[in-house]
Amino acid sequence: MRLHTIIAAGLALFAMPALAQDGGEWAHFAGDIGATKYSPLDQINAETIDRLKVVWRAPATDPALLAEQPDLRLSNNWRNAPLVVNGVMYLSNQAGQVEARDPGSGAVLWRQKDFGPGPISTRNQASRALAFWQDGDKARIVSVRSPYLYVLDATTGALVDEFGQGGRVDLREDPDTIYSWNYPAPIVVGDVIVIGGQPIATGIADINKASLPGDVRGFDARSGELVWTFNTIPQEGQPGAETWHGDSWRQGGKTKVWNAFSADEELGYVYLPISAPSSDYDGRARPGDNLYSDSLVALDAKTGEMVWHYQTVHHDLWDYDLPYPPMLANIRVNGELRKAAIQVTKLGYVFAFDRASGEPLFPIEEVPVPQAIVEGEYTSPTQPRPVKPAPFERQDMNEDAPIDFTPELHEEAVEILNRYVHGPMYTPPTIAGGDDGKLGTLYLPGWVGGANWTGAALDPETGIAYIPSVTVPWISRYDYRRPPEDKLYLDGPQGLPLVKPPYGRITAIDMDSGDHLWMVPNGDGPRDHPLLKDLDLPPLGQSGRAAPLLTKSFLFMGEGDAVGLSLPRYSGGNMFRAYDKQTGDVAWEIDLGVGTTGPPISYTHEGRQYIVVAVGGIDHPAELVALALE
Repeated sequence: MRLHTIIAAGLALFAMPALAQDGGEWAHFAGDIGATKYSPLDQINAETIDRLKVVWRAPATDPALLAEQPDLRLSNNWRNAPLVVNGVMYLSNQAGQVEARDPGSGAVLWRQKDFGPGPISTRNQASRALAFWQDGDKARIVSVRSPYLYVLDATTGALVDEFGQGGRVDLREDPDTIYSWNYPAPIVVGDVIVIGGQPIATGIADINKASLPGDVRGFDARSGELVWTFNTIPQEGQPGAETWHGDSWRQGGKTKVWNAFSADEELGYVYLPISAPSSDYDGRARPGDNLYSDSLVALDAKTGEMVWHYQTVHHDLWDYDLPYPPMLANIRVNGELRKAAIQVTKLGYVFAFDRASGEPLFPIEEVPVPQAIVEGEYTSPTQPRPVKPAPFERQDMNEDAPIDFTPELHEEAVEILNRYVHGPMYTPPTIAGGDDGKLGTLYLPGWVGGANWTGAALDPETGIAYIPSVTVPWISRYDYRRPPEDKLYLDGPQGLPLVKPPYGRITAIDMDSGDHLWMVPNGDGPRDHPLLKDLDLPPLGQSGRAAPLLTKSFLFMGEGDAVGLSLPRYSGGNMFRAYDKQTGDVAWEIDLGVGTTGPPISYTHEGRQYIVVAVGGIDHPAELVALALE
């Protein structure tokens, strides 16, 4: 087991309040600083759920901006999770500007001023979330919009002059190069702003093959001064550099935090879910285990010093990023209360650690895995596997995987499967069109998961985790100059998926014991396909990426949408549902007319509980939809 701990683990453990939010606010990307997506609100409950209706809809971006710039091109794949603090909703619109909204109507209160003369660039500008910081009686909103870090007055939207240069800090190392930061959600721990993201410089033709390192940085929340930098790819002389053989760390890239962070303010630690390195499917230029790729890293938020880390994939060849921050809660393991960091993964594994020491709360084994056959490729001889909980997603692309709705469909699916190298999880990429005539390696879970950026939810009162996941086989191979129309997911026969259902699921796991409680498909999937509609099949699930919201009474979740994504047909849907937390049964559902694109949130405003979620589609503009009791 490759656990690396820098501090002593002998910290006294004691009962403490749950990290989840209190009251009716949604003050962080995932509700609370521990990323649990849990709200204790209970106005919407089993007795009132039938009265839950859509009460308002509002555009994702201030219509005044579109009136000023009618040619502005905005993506409908808007993944923002608004904040609601002190009676005001804050969001990052499709152009990356901060907007304040009325939580009771969605009406615009103010919008961040434009960034300069001329049209606004929207490429890679929208953020998944903002951060809120209270400095005495001064409320601040923190935003990242390439290539700047901004701090705004939460009341007026004005830039805070004393922060950086007139309210912003230039994040570029080279001001003459154009950079963008993809979707980072900042976090404020104490008085330090921590940011990640993927810096992309123009001139790099393929960010999957060559990219800049994704260093994580901490800035003083008052002055904007850079306080520390954590090199996610260790530099010369730093611990971990030896895991990049032959000084390959010098050209390593990515290895970033591209989604969000969680933090324990009492410990003063911030937790980094770090991605795969570049390139995704070709590791020949980076032999070694490649720390701190695919690692959960705990840093002291004041100093940036590493406290502990654990690498979940050694020498990643499958793009198995850690896609979501660890959920922080207190659970009982073998009768002992432990401060837990619970990490979901694309692989379908759940890793649980003591968040103070990094000690695994359930055993983790190093198991032998298939080795590369491509000349010059390095493969780790083993990979980590938690003994508990059991995987929440199908693993291995074997002969048992193809669909068997009918014997004829099964035969066709097996024929498609055999065009590719396939096998157990961690089967390495291959060269398409080689001597074996195969078209690459087909692997499962694919890079979309398992779990992904939509994350999971954790009930701090019960210790139960609710994990959405999708089942999408993916092709890995060593050719990056593929034509744009060449997709890397693989359809099955007759327009159906290749592998058995469910194609999207929700799994409930008791994190005190590590035992699975239930699993249900999320959505109908291809039940209405002409070859299946007469087979009387149960829901098959669909592979749209949807985020959960957990309240005292229900698990709420949509079906996601495939807008802007390379996903198979039967991905996404218009339904938004409340699931019974104890059984997984659908307690309530509504057709929103379009799929969800962002994480749902919940808050109270003027005594009324709201659930709000971002939606959008290929032919449907991005907007917020609010539900409340009528």
